[in-house]
Amino acid sequence: MKISISRQHIYLLYMLTFFLIFVLLFSFAVLIPEGKEYRKDRVEFKKESKELRRYQNFHDDVQARLKELQSENRNIITAFDASFDPYRFQKQHRDYFSALTLSKLLQVSNDNEFIAYEVNTTSEISSPKSFYDFLDAVNKSDWIISVEFPINFKRDGEMIKSSFTMKVFSANNDSNSTKKVAE
Repeated sequence: MKISISRQHIYLLYMLTFFLIFVLLFSFAVLIPEGKEYRKDRVEFKKESKELRRYQNFHDDVQARLKELQSENRNIITAFDASFDPYRFQKQHRDYFSALTLSKLLQVSNDNEFIAYEVNTTSEISSPKSFYDFLDAVNKSDWIISVEFPINFKRDGEMIKSSFTMKVFSANNDSNSTKKVAE
């Protein structure tokens, strides 16, 4: 019995064998090692992705809190940028006193971020209530002002003379401008 296989079938059998060997070699030489590397990279990517999400959530929380604080404290932020004008201060607050005088501004301290000025005032008021109304108005003014103790009250007939010291804080515009230029 003679087996008769055509030449085309023999070539086809050689080609199939060659491709089978090629696929097996390619699988063991390239795909399996790269698959292991892929799994390692995928695990590392998931770790980094999780860490990125955690940092992104932290950033979003801090950013939301910053925006909230900026909107709540908008007046204070703008007050630090306002420069103190003694004439404007007298004009705004003269209604609380019968007479209000400010002495010359003396620069107390000059740190890197803020400039503090000391303002000595003497005033004549008709009752302590107007002084407390003045303190409420100072809290709502365009400047950051600290009224320093002692506050001296002296009765002079129907009027009460008061004397106190205020510190006015404002942002140091020189340091801010150099920071903006450096950025």
